[in-house]
Amino acid sequence: MPGTANDQRDCDHGVGLSGMEALRRLPFLADVEQDALRRLAAQARWRALAPGEIVLDAGDTSDEVFFVAEGALRAVLRSAAGEEIILDDLGAGAVFGELAAIDGIRRSANVSALLRSRVCVVPGAAFLDLVLHAPPEGLRLRRMLAERLRLKDERNLEAAALSVRQRVLAELLRLSRPRAGGERAISPPPPQHVLAARLVLRRETVSRELAKLARGGVLTVGRAAIILHRPEEIRAEIETLLRVAGDALGA
Repeated sequence: MPGTANDQRDCDHGVGLSGMEALRRLPFLADVEQDALRRLAAQARWRALAPGEIVLDAGDTSDEVFFVAEGALRAVLRSAAGEEIILDDLGAGAVFGELAAIDGIRRSANVSALLRSRVCVVPGAAFLDLVLHAPPEGLRLRRMLAERLRLKDERNLEAAALSVRQRVLAELLRLSRPRAGGERAISPPPPQHVLAARLVLRRETVSRELAKLARGGVLTVGRAAIILHRPEEIRAEIETLLRVAGDALGA
């Protein structure tokens, strides 16, 4: 992929000691041995991304691995009918693209920038050389993949065992942060079509459930945030249902 002027400036900035220091600030590479980091820095390049800029698209044959240094990106699957399923939002410190480096198969998802962002791009072969010969990074990759697999399993179980209301609440819990008084908040609140794409539901369905939950006093939807008023009760209800469903499947 040809670089832009911004890409070149970033790439120039990443050469030598300053480039190694920039790599060292990436959580995945924080404790890589100096020689290994030097080899990686020699092959890495940096890209500055504008909002909306596509980094990867489904069907691409590239095998590069990306480390998010700044900003935010979104990974999306698109169905044959054109519907979008949001897989994940990727903030600073995230790593993506590693599956193509491992198995050599075409990209399965689209990744684009939500905000102005900066990523470090590493050839797939250089990434594999690192994780195969540096035990800490190899273990970190395994843990990262295990975490993604657990989240996928969790979502699949939720889709099978929970009502739409409970699925919406489970996703809001995942997106929320603690707030004074024991409440939790999602700020800024995700657009309803985005929440629907996370849950593989219709926007109208999500809108209807949010309105019901607001009328029931479970949450408040405002311009600045969605506030969950009794998050521990919500969590306990969902965990109980998932535990029962998991036990049933195990049986």
